[in-house]
Amino acid sequence: MFKTSIALLSLGLFAFGCAPAEVITEVPEDTTLHSFSRPDEVAVEHLALDLEVDFEARRLKGRASLSLTPGHQAAEVVLDTRDLTIEAVEDDAGNPLSFTLGDEIGTLGQALTVGLPPSTERIHVDYQTSPEAAAVQWLEPRQTAGGEHPFLFTQSQAILARTWVPCQDTPAVRMTYEARLQVPPQLLALMSAENPVERNAEGIYEFEMPQAIPSYLLALAVGDLAFEALDERNGVYAEPQTLAAAAWEFADTPRMMESAEALYGPYRWGRYDILVLPPSFPFGGMENPRLTFATPTILAGDRSLVSLIAHELAHSWSGNLATNASWNDFWLNEGFTTYFEGRLMEAIEGPEVSDMLVSLGYQDLEAEVEDLGSDAADTHLRLDLAGRDPDDGMTNIAYEKGRFLLRYLEQSVGREAWDEFLRAYFDRHAFRPVTTEVFLADLEQYLIPAAELESLGVREWIFGAGIPASLQVPTSERFAAVDAQGEAWLAGGELDPEGWTAHEWLRFLRALPEDLPAERFAELDRRFDLTSTGNSEIAALWFERAVGAGYGAVDEALEEFLTTVGRRKFLVPLYRALIASPEGRQRANAIYQQARPGYHAVSQRTLDDLLGAAT
Repeated sequence: MFKTSIALLSLGLFAFGCAPAEVITEVPEDTTLHSFSRPDEVAVEHLALDLEVDFEARRLKGRASLSLTPGHQAAEVVLDTRDLTIEAVEDDAGNPLSFTLGDEIGTLGQALTVGLPPSTERIHVDYQTSPEAAAVQWLEPRQTAGGEHPFLFTQSQAILARTWVPCQDTPAVRMTYEARLQVPPQLLALMSAENPVERNAEGIYEFEMPQAIPSYLLALAVGDLAFEALDERNGVYAEPQTLAAAAWEFADTPRMMESAEALYGPYRWGRYDILVLPPSFPFGGMENPRLTFATPTILAGDRSLVSLIAHELAHSWSGNLATNASWNDFWLNEGFTTYFEGRLMEAIEGPEVSDMLVSLGYQDLEAEVEDLGSDAADTHLRLDLAGRDPDDGMTNIAYEKGRFLLRYLEQSVGREAWDEFLRAYFDRHAFRPVTTEVFLADLEQYLIPAAELESLGVREWIFGAGIPASLQVPTSERFAAVDAQGEAWLAGGELDPEGWTAHEWLRFLRALPEDLPAERFAELDRRFDLTSTGNSEIAALWFERAVGAGYGAVDEALEEFLTTVGRRKFLVPLYRALIASPEGRQRANAIYQQARPGYHAVSQRTLDDLLGAAT
């Protein structure tokens, strides 16, 4: 069902003064599926934060000032909160405003309903966070590279912004923001906004984000950080001990920016910087505008894993610019971005590397469909996440099935026509929420007539289960050579991986038979020392396969990996491999009890469910 909501569609348009595209006239009701807010009545257009960062108490405390839709007629505004202590709410004149907190409902938290006297267009909420706020990870000095100072970072996606800021926590609402933060003077504060490049003696930092963003892109990090410029609009932040390696690893970022703009139009966010976080960060990267948060596990020392930066940069168009209106449409963010990432890697590294990455992506899609079930509703691109945590939809279906749909459209209409359409799509929907139906309407209006859309089966791709028969399985000549070597090695021949990239090693390890005996793993380890590899992608897959084969020589290195790395992509398959046997389950639980306090809440939730070990 749909309802007309012009108010929602106008949010954030003032940033560039662009008018709504005629094809967008409705927003689905599920834009507030995971939010208590009613933004079609009154919406937050600007947020001003004034917060103190208290490491000792593990709290953020201060005031959020929220500017509302001018001229609204609403008698109340509803905000999303979770585990926040609301101390007071008042208007601009300092008059107290009535407010109530609703019942607590799981991951949705509580509705904060504030009464609005006539003409009230800004409210001020005094509050503090809980030490257990799910978005905020407070790290002890021992969990950092330097080992001397504490660190904190936030992860607001999907609906965790409400655990550190009272807001309308739906991607359908965009707001500009500003902030003033007080932090310990020996630390530097950064946000998804205009950022400083060095510490100041007072520990007071002010930020401005002039482009309107959804709440899930609110981000904060505080720590012992230094900065190195890559060029006039790109740079890297990291702990001083990590900075040189990070700057070297990401040296091609300016060239990526140029390639991205050549494909799909100008970068509209000012600067693009990268922050390398401590290893407990639960994801590979997070596309916080102006400041990508990145895991240190991509610092391989050979630039072999920088496709992750290509992915996060691509989000500056797909996701940050044109944003899924609800979490049911998550594929509009990640499928488009994974496609864009592939095009960037082709432009930067050439088609051979791009072919390998796409082939690995297809294997990821196959594995996800096998895991979920080929008929499962969660293998649809357009999801139904009612009553569920939207994190449940963050699977390879959105990323890889979405990518392959866009490749299919490109192959159907030709690259030139497809690129012209996609560039115009980003322009039409810049700084606005987008739905699957809006995307389909765009296709029909600007690129593919309705009858041809139907014959191509595009709706079946989006609303159907499994892998469509029309998907063209990607091929890679370099992977064909890897496969041939692997088959020869299994038959008793020599393995000669001279010149192999990380991608080729991943292909080889993925192809090892499930029943390969431990002695063959020992043979590989003696020759290539895979247990000691510095490449996290290879290490995680090697550990997974070795555990399955009962190759115990990896045990010590695996435990070290699991207790120092918090990236969920690695943790889940490794713990799954361990719990496949009764002895392994006992060991997995022992490791998890030790490692869990160092994992972010996002990883904890997934692993608690997997291991049945919530504490």
